[in-house]
Amino acid sequence: MTSGRVNPQFRLEDQGITGLGNVYYNLIEPALIEQALKNGEGTLGNGGALLVTTGKFTGRSPKDKHVVRTDSVADTIWWDNNAEMSPEGFDALYDDMLAHMQGGTCYVQDLTGGADPAHAINVRMVTELAWHGLFIRHLLRRPDRDALDSFTADFTVINCPSFQADPAKHGCRSETVIAMNFDRRIILIGGTEYAGENKKSVFTLLNYLLPEKGVMPMHCSANHADGNPVDTAVFFGLSGTGKTTLSADPARTLIGDDEHGWSERGTFNFEGGCYAKTINLNPEAEPEIYATTSKFGTVIENMVFDPETLELDFDDDSLTANMRCAYPLEYISNASGTALGGHPKNVIMLTCDAFGVLPPIARLTPAQAMYHFLSGFTSKVAGTERGVTEPEPTFSTCFGAPFMPRRPEVYGNLLRDKIAKHGATCWLVNTGWTGGAYGTGSRMPIKATRALLTAALNGSLNEVEFRKDDNFGFDVPVAVPGVAEVLLDPRRTWDDPEAYDRQAAKLVQMFADNFEQYVPYIDDDVKAAALG
Repeated sequence: MTSGRVNPQFRLEDQGITGLGNVYYNLIEPALIEQALKNGEGTLGNGGALLVTTGKFTGRSPKDKHVVRTDSVADTIWWDNNAEMSPEGFDALYDDMLAHMQGGTCYVQDLTGGADPAHAINVRMVTELAWHGLFIRHLLRRPDRDALDSFTADFTVINCPSFQADPAKHGCRSETVIAMNFDRRIILIGGTEYAGENKKSVFTLLNYLLPEKGVMPMHCSANHADGNPVDTAVFFGLSGTGKTTLSADPARTLIGDDEHGWSERGTFNFEGGCYAKTINLNPEAEPEIYATTSKFGTVIENMVFDPETLELDFDDDSLTANMRCAYPLEYISNASGTALGGHPKNVIMLTCDAFGVLPPIARLTPAQAMYHFLSGFTSKVAGTERGVTEPEPTFSTCFGAPFMPRRPEVYGNLLRDKIAKHGATCWLVNTGWTGGAYGTGSRMPIKATRALLTAALNGSLNEVEFRKDDNFGFDVPVAVPGVAEVLLDPRRTWDDPEAYDRQAAKLVQMFADNFEQYVPYIDDDVKAAALG
């Protein structure tokens, strides 16, 4: 049986996918929730939110992600970062997954990735779980209902959590698999219920396709001045650096919180929703995100709740610290209606420096911006993982290495060229430690970070006096109204300045050692930036 609205010339059987049981096309939110509850996939929470768990996988499985090596992509994929799969292995995986799905129910959502029609792609999501259909309906962009009558997909994603891959037969690493075949325009996901794999597979896809069109794909949040899309800012950052929090400025319009493109026309969101962490979510600090957790259709993932009152426990991380909520962008009151912005006037790179070396803000040249973009630095701290007893550097190139199918320099050159062409000002913002490393110093005051960002975004920070940093060569403000002057000079915040010098030398060397891998591929100005 099939039901729902769909292009009659583009059903699953038209794609060669036959033998399934019930197929539901493009169900809207109430119907998807009804299906999920009927199937026992989750619990209806307060306000109509859907409470689900994802089993043993409570996060992405990047080591199980594969790209099929075909002639068309063999010379453009960054194979050091992307595990390959043979075409024969993929074909066997596809056949076995569809055989496994025979007679079963599936949910089809026809969606779009990208708010700019000139660069958007149509994606068909075929999911075994109704709640996965609800999740991706939030996270990608929903075409008008009438447009579904003529919708055809550029790529199809098939997600079947109950299927387990065979590494010997399919050429993958484990029973869990995410396999991308650019020639067949198919992505297969199996063996994991974690819904984030759905959205990140599309992000990875756009990260490969868009650079060929001169569009810079970015793992960043973005906002613009209220009523003035020309005044756009983007915020790059790895987990824990404040990307979502700092871009959620009530005085500015939110374009999106995670994935964007920078085209010849400006900035555009890839997504139609948000996927926010909920651990320790505070109704005073982040009231709008908190409010979404009791709104109709929000997917609440891996949160502990009271079985009687259904009250969510935002502090209990016994299932995972990576508990999240997924909701449509319009649930945030100051979200952009178009998800479009201008060319970024400010590019902010967020880092959490647990070594206490970096200043709270620094201005970067285009070459320095490329250096820090390729470095993608943040740090793990003691207590976050077993065996971590002192701060450990984490370098994730382009602030999102797991999602980068091309070599990092491709993205770095695009970013540098766009910064230079459009005159963007670049800033490195440290939301980590000051007055010493983790365990000795203290976390950078959020009030100071917000004040510095406000000054950067309104242009007043460019008017103050700057000094040249001795360690990295970037410009650091000497004094900023409303911010303690001592905070701007990290060395002065340490009780032992010589200990700061030793720590700084250590961090500079870590950067240099990590950057060695890019030196053969970069221009002389970026090499000079690497030398400070």
